[in-house]
Amino acid sequence: MGSMNKVILIGRLGRDPEDRMTAGGTRVANFSLATNQFRPGNGNGAAQETTEWHRIVAFGKAADLCIQYLHKGNQVCIEGSMQTRSWEKPAGEKHYTTEVIASRVTFLDGKNKANAPQVDSAGEAEDF
Repeated sequence: MGSMNKVILIGRLGRDPEDRMTAGGTRVANFSLATNQFRPGNGNGAAQETTEWHRIVAFGKAADLCIQYLHKGNQVCIEGSMQTRSWEKPAGEKHYTTEVIASRVTFLDGKNKANAPQVDSAGEAEDF
């Protein structure tokens, strides 16, 4: 059996997207996405809510539209894949980060739905 690396998240932005360019001139949007999960309480019956934060990276046309339409607090659906990368600081410390590389972004807030298309990583836009 083969393997699969697919992530689907629905959550709210923790901050406005950060806008940057790669050395090759590709636009990149970085932002954090909060998802909530409810778990049964520990004996008293009250459910406990936990929040997980995800680092999201979008490239190209998807990045353009994320930067244009998304702001802190907006609800969005992200489809993509997980990627872990590492780097070493000058002091020899190795650092790791795990990110979701967005292949499709769907704007879910009503105020953004009227104006923003749904975009995939190939830059193909679909109107709602």
